[in-house]
Amino acid sequence: MPLVYSDMPLSEVVENHTSLIPVINRFGIRLGLGDKTVETVCRENQLDAEFFLMVLNTFLNEEFFPEKKLQSFHTSQIIDYLTKTNQYYLRFQLPNIERHLNSFISMSTSENPSLTAIGKFFRSFRDELTARINYDTHEWFPYCEALSRKLKGEALSQINKVVTREEAGDTIESLLSDLKSIMIKHLSGEYDQNLCYAVIFSLTSLEKDIKQHNRIRYRILTQMVSGMENQLTS
Repeated sequence: MPLVYSDMPLSEVVENHTSLIPVINRFGIRLGLGDKTVETVCRENQLDAEFFLMVLNTFLNEEFFPEKKLQSFHTSQIIDYLTKTNQYYLRFQLPNIERHLNSFISMSTSENPSLTAIGKFFRSFRDELTARINYDTHEWFPYCEALSRKLKGEALSQINKVVTREEAGDTIESLLSDLKSIMIKHLSGEYDQNLCYAVIFSLTSLEKDIKQHNRIRYRILTQMVSGMENQLTS
């Protein structure tokens, strides 16, 4: 997939890749972009255009992941983006999926034996993702920021080491995949096809988003933290 560059009109990029709408929203960019280039939009929103482009291209392209370059950005930039992504999941994507899923289940016939499993898998996924977001907010991200401040020379009290929950990422992606699989393979009886499609499309969108989120979370932020820990130790 072609890369996005600073001289491209951002509106054309978003028209061709509407999955970027929630991504640009995390940077505080709203629709109504006109013909402004990426560089202009970033300047007007006081954004680091290079970081913004890195995130867009990482989200769009599986093969694009310049780890060294991403690790060169400040820890606060990475954490700010991941925090806004987490909040987007909680405020918009999870409620949207749950609303469609509840409507889908309530309007399906009771003889569909997979409905109970679908509801159970979604609740497990929702609870696991919510728990990880709470962990990020109250433990992991504050620890990352404390390391960064310590390296700057701030006088901080003892920093208690926090280990990132990488296994949770695997669990979350697995639960999401299982939920999609049940709906695609095992539905039976009468059900509203439009609501079914709405749920599946929403799950697919979230699945892609979480996959890219996890790449930045584990392969960038975790590696940056390891580097800071090594510097403080030495």
